[in-house]
Amino acid sequence: MKKISPDAPELHPLEFQEDEMNTIPLLRRGALALPLTALATPVLAQGQPVTDEAEATRIATDAYIFGYPLITTFMTRRVMTNIERPEGTRAPINQFANVREYPNAAFTGVTAPNADTLYSEGWLDLGPEPIVVSWPDMGDRYYLFPMLDGWTNVIASPGARTTGGRAQAYVLTGPRYTGPVPAGMPRISSPTDLLWVHGRTYCDGTPEDYRTVHALQDQYRLVPLSQWGRGDYRPPAGRVDPSVDMQMAVRDQVNRLNPDDYFKLFAQLMETNPPVAADAAAVAQFARIGLVPGRSFDLSAQPAAVQRGFAAAHRAGLERIMGQERSGGLAIENGWIVTLKAGVYGTDYVQRAFITAIGLGANEPQDAVYPFTQRDEKGEKLDGANRYVMRLPPGEAPPARGFWSLTMYNDKWFFVANPLNRYTLSQRNDFKRNADGSIDLLLQADNPGGDLEANWLPAPRGEFILMLRLYWPAQAPAFSVLNGTWRPPPVRKV
Repeated sequence: MKKISPDAPELHPLEFQEDEMNTIPLLRRGALALPLTALATPVLAQGQPVTDEAEATRIATDAYIFGYPLITTFMTRRVMTNIERPEGTRAPINQFANVREYPNAAFTGVTAPNADTLYSEGWLDLGPEPIVVSWPDMGDRYYLFPMLDGWTNVIASPGARTTGGRAQAYVLTGPRYTGPVPAGMPRISSPTDLLWVHGRTYCDGTPEDYRTVHALQDQYRLVPLSQWGRGDYRPPAGRVDPSVDMQMAVRDQVNRLNPDDYFKLFAQLMETNPPVAADAAAVAQFARIGLVPGRSFDLSAQPAAVQRGFAAAHRAGLERIMGQERSGGLAIENGWIVTLKAGVYGTDYVQRAFITAIGLGANEPQDAVYPFTQRDEKGEKLDGANRYVMRLPPGEAPPARGFWSLTMYNDKWFFVANPLNRYTLSQRNDFKRNADGSIDLLLQADNPGGDLEANWLPAPRGEFILMLRLYWPAQAPAFSVLNGTWRPPPVRKV
């Protein structure tokens, strides 16, 4: 079991703490969630309709980027809830899918999957009524129940770091709910009907700890507010839609949408998942090319020049999203990219889309930081045709109060199949140490053999990506990824 430091904060669920890094509340209840529909009439009246192709391309590209997280989240929910009963990573709407073991290389449900915690995924629709989420006393085990709205913003982050290990229950309400909530029960207001409870529970992977975590997961609950407190509630069976593509990765499904389908879906989704007041300027621009939240969109009704602009926006939008790799984080000289801009994005729409593309469901940096690299210390692309070493100096394991891990991905951000079914190296491993106490993490395609196998992270034969996870990163002034006083060790080709 992962032990939590005895000085872990114990916050009341209704308390707000100002974060030292960027004054973001640890628990949010929709403070920035004023629906833009309240402002829509005066805002959308501004600006003239666009007829110029270049201007249409610019605005449509911005709209493509703006809508990318919402469309990706919706299509992910559609795939992950297309099932009758909870099984594996999937469960019907408003039910938990409790993952019982770590995912393998066949899993493509989300990009950059995690092989360190057991997920408990709840994809919610808050339109019909509020949902109560609850879990039992977690003791000193590391866990986290971040809640992401349809735009991928983390609106609340209850867990070991913020609310401690005691049993908890919250009422989750959508943007149009005006009814009461039970007295004494904390309320979390979502700005969108679509809400993702992206639960994670630490597990060391042993049979004994699997059983312990499974017993906790069996007590995680999602219950409609009208049924809360009734011991006889049984969630209904889900409905399977045979038209949903269950084979292709969701990211590829999104990227292959033609402009008409993409923007029609975007406008439709904004009806129940409205932009917030801070988005007013962007939404006013989108209205100039016919994109209005909740209003039917028909690309064929647009002038020919505008249609050409929409067609060009697909490629231009994807290029800008993936071009964020450098500007979206802190580029370290030895090849690592560390971003502290995740979880809450404000009006940084390109960063929001970029994180969606490479790591849907990212946490706030105070809960987790995800340095990644595609290059060695000399700036050359990582490739399984070579052998690499990443050395952890004596006494300098990655500083995290929760846990740390190093994950291998192929060039598509998915796990790499290998004979050991090993996708990470972490503090769980019993490493072979060097004479000075340092640890060499071996990154290569071939098994090094002998006792060095304990230090081996299998790579593909082609290009690959490394991601270092630090859950609950330490905030020590002189040794923290949060302030740049600690940096990931370089990846050296041997």
